[in-house]
Amino acid sequence: MNTRIFAMGKERRLPPGQHITGGFPVLTAGVTPRTALDAWTFTVEAEDHTKIASWSWDEFLALGPTEVTVDIHCVTRWSKFDTMWRGITVDRIFEAAGLEEPPSPFVMAFCDGGYTTNLPVEDVLDGKALVAWEYDGEPLAPEHGGPARLLVPHLYFWKSAKWVRGMRFMEENEPGFWETNGYHSFGDPWREQRYDGD
Repeated sequence: MNTRIFAMGKERRLPPGQHITGGFPVLTAGVTPRTALDAWTFTVEAEDHTKIASWSWDEFLALGPTEVTVDIHCVTRWSKFDTMWRGITVDRIFEAAGLEEPPSPFVMAFCDGGYTTNLPVEDVLDGKALVAWEYDGEPLAPEHGGPARLLVPHLYFWKSAKWVRGMRFMEENEPGFWETNGYHSFGDPWREQRYDGD
């Protein structure tokens, strides 16, 4: 009886078409990059690729971390509840870059390994997204996107780009890696926006 009550409560947090997993599946296209921390930087760029701001690993960690506990939802239909992360909110990153207002309505997250994903700026602000380097109290493993990944938990997990190294502002919503290969441009799990046309 208690198990059923627990499951019913969890179902209210489960988007349609998803199932709960207790594990943390690893899904990667290509080889897992492994970047040394002394070579790692995070950069905010204008649309023409000029640098607005950039930080080394130690400088980035000193920006003012926060901790969140969130549910995550993969386009391959698994969901994991109550995941714990530590990182820097995108709000804080933009503030540290001296941006009072974002200069464009979209950003492209770019990453080691050539991976990219596009996002509306409004979906990475107001505490909705962070760049995370810790998962469940431990440094983020490379197979899960370490040393740092984007975390945008209200969208399908491919939008939480692994091995993130920066964000570039865009006037137009250009597609990223998976979006070019048939995934939905936005990726709302509650609307089942898995693929282009959903």
